Amino acid sequence: MGPEPEATLSPAFSPADAVDLIIVNWNGRQHLERCLPALAAQRLAPAQILVADNASSDGSQAWLRETWPRVRLLELEANLGFAEANNRAIRASRSPWVALLNNDTLPEPGWLEALLDAARGQPRVGSVASCMLFLEDPGMVQSAGIALDPTGIAWDRLGGAAADRAAEPGGVFGASAGAALYRRAALEDVAEPDAEGRPSVFDPDFFMYLEDVDLAWRLRLRGWTSVYAPAARVLHQGSASSGEGSPFKNRLLARNKVWTLVKDYPGRPFLLRLPLILAYDLASAPYRLIVQGQTAAFAGRLAALSGLGAALAKRRRIQARRRATWSELRAAMSPLEAPWAVLARYAHLSGRREAGPARPEPGEPRA
Repeated sequence: MGPEPEATLSPAFSPADAVDLIIVNWNGRQHLERCLPALAAQRLAPAQILVADNASSDGSQAWLRETWPRVRLLELEANLGFAEANNRAIRASRSPWVALLNNDTLPEPGWLEALLDAARGQPRVGSVASCMLFLEDPGMVQSAGIALDPTGIAWDRLGGAAADRAAEPGGVFGASAGAALYRRAALEDVAEPDAEGRPSVFDPDFFMYLEDVDLAWRLRLRGWTSVYAPAARVLHQGSASSGEGSPFKNRLLARNKVWTLVKDYPGRPFLLRLPLILAYDLASAPYRLIVQGQTAAFAGRLAALSGLGAALAKRRRIQARRRATWSELRAAMSPLEAPWAVLARYAHLSGRREAGPARPEPGEPRA
C-alpha cells in the first residue's frame, strides 16, 4: 500500500481556499507511482484528488482502487483525450479552486501552496502558472507559463532557459495545463456548451494540445488575468507518451492552432494581422517537412479547414461575450520576433524527439 494524501486543508488556509486536484491518465501507471506520493507530501493537501482514466489497459484502474482508495477514480469509457477527460473531472469536482497536473510530473512539497498563495487577494486572477522543469534536467525550464505573440504563436515561456532565470513572479498570457491552478468562477465564466449542452472548460474537439492556449485566450477575452508562481516548482517528463516532434503531435498542433485563432482572435485586429499570421504559419510547415521529414503539419491544417464551420460557430459565441479591449489583450502578449527567433524557441527540444504510440496519453500542450 502506498501513502495516501490527506483530505484536509493546511491550517493556514480556509475552506474558501479548498483545491480539487485533477490528473488525466492513459496507461500511465508508472507515472502515477511517482506522482501520487509527491502529492501526499504536499504542505497544502488537496480537498480531493480525482484521476480521470481514459480507459487504460495497463492496470492503472485496479492499481488505483487497491493502492490509493481515497483517490477518486473516474473510469472513462474510451480514450477521450486530455480536453474531454478534464472536462468530465471538472464537472465532477466542487471546490473553489481546480488544480490540473500531468501524471508524468513530480511536484515539490510546496507546489500547491505556492500556486494558491499567488492568487489569494487578487479576485481577477483566473489562472496561475507553475515553474515546470525538465525531470531529466532540473536546471532547465520546460515552461514558466504560456507566452503568445501577435501572430497567435504560443510557446512555453522561458523554455530551455536556466532555472534561475525563472525566479521572478509576474503576469503571463496563460497557464500551461500540465501544472496549473484555476479559479472555478473563472472556468464557469468561460465554459462553452458541448454537443450535448454540458459546460466544457476545454474544447473537446481539440483532443489534446493547445487546449490550454484556447482556454487562456477565452479567460483573457472575459477579463481574467494569469500570473506565474516561481515557487510552484514541478519536474516534468514532457511528451512522455506522444513523443516530442511526433507526427501525431505535429498534426494536432497544426490543426488546433488554426481553430484557436479562428475562435479567439478579435475580428478587426485579426484581419489587420492576417497577412502576417499567414506568413508565419505557412513558413513553419516547410520546416516540418524539410527538417523532420513530415507532412503532418499540412495534414493538420487540412483537418482544421474541414472543421472550420464548427470553429466559426464557437467564435460567434465567444466574441459576443468579450469584455477585454484589444489594448488589454495586446498588453498581455509578447513582442513579435523574427522567424528565425521563433525557431530558436524550440532548439532545446531537438534532443527530445522520439516516436510515440499511435494513441498517446494526454501530455504537454505545446511544441
